[in-house]
Amino acid sequence: MRSTVDKLRAILRRDLLTAIRHRSGFAMTLIGVFMELAAFYFLSRAIGPGFRPGGVEYFPFLLVGTGVYTFFVMSAQAFLSSVQEAQQTGTMEVLMTTSTEPAELVVLSSISAFAGNLVSLGVYLLAGVAVFRASIHVDVLSCFVVLILSIVIALALGIVVATMQITLQKGSAVLWLLSSGLWFLSGAMFPSESLPRPLELLAHLVPLTYAIEGMRMALLQGRSVVAMAPTLAILAAFGAVLLPLAMGGLSLSLRRARRRGTLSFY
Repeated sequence: MRSTVDKLRAILRRDLLTAIRHRSGFAMTLIGVFMELAAFYFLSRAIGPGFRPGGVEYFPFLLVGTGVYTFFVMSAQAFLSSVQEAQQTGTMEVLMTTSTEPAELVVLSSISAFAGNLVSLGVYLLAGVAVFRASIHVDVLSCFVVLILSIVIALALGIVVATMQITLQKGSAVLWLLSSGLWFLSGAMFPSESLPRPLELLAHLVPLTYAIEGMRMALLQGRSVVAMAPTLAILAAFGAVLLPLAMGGLSLSLRRARRRGTLSFY
């Protein structure tokens, strides 16, 4: 455990120093965040105050939905980019010969970008509240619990995309397909209840649907952990099943790729 923590500290320090040397990228990200928020704000004004999905104003509804959706997709992108970079630079096979377990190495290599996406989510939500006056009624404990469970599921999603890149060398296509489906079914932009009945039932099989719903309950409606127990239980069940399966699949794909000599294929 201590060895893993030391490796994580070294990776975080390296990536932090890299980020400091490229401060212009952070500034561009902030500009992009405010432009996106402004677009959603004026979209909500154009639709008008009469549209209140789930009993909340449309701009806060959009703010939470798009923020959580973007966090999931960009977290998956972080894992994909980590694997692709190692393949393209020819370091993948070398890294797999170290004493660190291959699956652990992939996760550790992606954790800095994953943490950066978490910070971006916080900035996105805070900017929406502070600059564009999104109305919130937050329950801090509920928000924290939903966030932890969502992080577990986002980790699983990222590991699945990394596994697809190692196995099929088509991680980008898989991520595009997943992100398109998640955007459509999860209720990020509109209530999933407005979908046709078969698609609405399919939306209930998507973990992101419950992550977005839970965050809206915690941030916009101020519901307590007890009141949100069914949603939290579903999120916990998804996390408990998906993360071990994703880690097992990644380990298996890495072993097979090493035997076949395809680790560096991309």
